[in-house]
Amino acid sequence: MMLSDVMEDYLKVIYQLQRDREDRIKTSEIAEELDVTSPTVTSMIEKLEDRGLVDREKYRGVVLTDEGETVAIEIVRHHRLLEAYLTEHLDYDWAEVHDEADRLEHHISEDFEARVAAALGDPDVDPHGSPIPSADLEPPAGPTGKSITEFEEGATVVVEEVADHDAAVLSYLADHGVEPGVELEILEVAPFGMVTARATHLDDAVSLPQEVAREVRVTVPAEIEH
Repeated sequence: MMLSDVMEDYLKVIYQLQRDREDRIKTSEIAEELDVTSPTVTSMIEKLEDRGLVDREKYRGVVLTDEGETVAIEIVRHHRLLEAYLTEHLDYDWAEVHDEADRLEHHISEDFEARVAAALGDPDVDPHGSPIPSADLEPPAGPTGKSITEFEEGATVVVEEVADHDAAVLSYLADHGVEPGVELEILEVAPFGMVTARATHLDDAVSLPQEVAREVRVTVPAEIEH
């Protein structure tokens, strides 16, 4: 099935919005993610529905069909493999790779995808901690962590994943040692959402404004959880 880059972008966005929930995705949510108008989204959703890629209920929103989900997962796999390759082999900073991968993800062949995966050793996650779907395009397991904003002062957590769509946020986090696999001690949670934490391998604390903190997903270390 030949799809335009824009169609694939819509499917990927719907897939990512569905990630943490079971209800339908509203037109306004898609419009916000893609920075387009709601009428533009409505027009594209009609085209995707005609192709059997989304299931739409008027006034309730859309979900991906099985076929639409498979297409979306393949694009996500391309995107995250490319991010990993750009970071590991071409010396891109993790704050730069999202936009570059966005441009390339629609245009690589299955053979190229397989070669990139092999060169990387078939990684499970991309540089930001997001799961890379397997070659069989089965949906990857859902996230196990929660936003760091959901934890209280004194908690010790491990960074699982950082949203990759804001280069400024990624640069800020990297500058303060907040990356996947890093253990953090939460020192303070302010009423207005500011989270102050310290990476246990560093001396200095870092203050994460609410808009930054909510992009950081963390888990509880196993030795603490059990």
